[in-house]
Amino acid sequence: MSMEFWQSFAPAAPDPPEWHGAYAAPMPDGSRLVLPLRDLGDSAVAGLIVTQASFPVVDQLAAWLAERVARFGADIVVGLPTLGHVVGAALARALGHGNWVAAGFSRKLWYDEALSVPVASITSPTAGRRMWLDPRMLPRLHGRRVLLADDVMSTGASMQAGVALLRAAGIVPVAVGVAMIQGNRWQAGWDGPPVVGAFATPLFRRGPAGWIALPETAPHELCAPPG
Repeated sequence: MSMEFWQSFAPAAPDPPEWHGAYAAPMPDGSRLVLPLRDLGDSAVAGLIVTQASFPVVDQLAAWLAERVARFGADIVVGLPTLGHVVGAALARALGHGNWVAAGFSRKLWYDEALSVPVASITSPTAGRRMWLDPRMLPRLHGRRVLLADDVMSTGASMQAGVALLRAAGIVPVAVGVAMIQGNRWQAGWDGPPVVGAFATPLFRRGPAGWIALPETAPHELCAPPG
């Protein structure tokens, strides 16, 4: 299997019993996208870094995602920092929007502390970091159907922070759109809006000679919140 990750789509092929270093994730059209496997000890996950992906791959993922979130009738997309900025911008263009809104990790002089929330993620667990929303963007958001966008839904911690940030501004997003839903760990504590992914990948357990995919941990492309 080619180790040139995230650069092009490969033809459909049967899954091997075990995976070694990489996983060929099925795409909506039946093609595959080769992703690296991240060793977490007894388990592993498939990784997607959209800032390292080719433009054609990003654009196609955004197109598939746009088709799946169209049902929510979003007027504006808010992209979460920082990899969600790539997805947010591409998704907004695919939906035919003229602009989008970027949340950020850095505070500008005119930002309001009330429009910020603490945040951590599986890949960036550093304590003390905050996510900010530019108050000058509020007129672009109020009274509109807002969709939150990010690159990957993994534990759900970053997206929960994004939902909390919008709620602090008096906004309830209609849905969450991500390029990849990574396993189902986020579902246990999720209390936000419906989650849609361009594609989903399972969790993996260590096998005798490689990694065994657990298909039951790859959720459907649309996952309504519990209850």
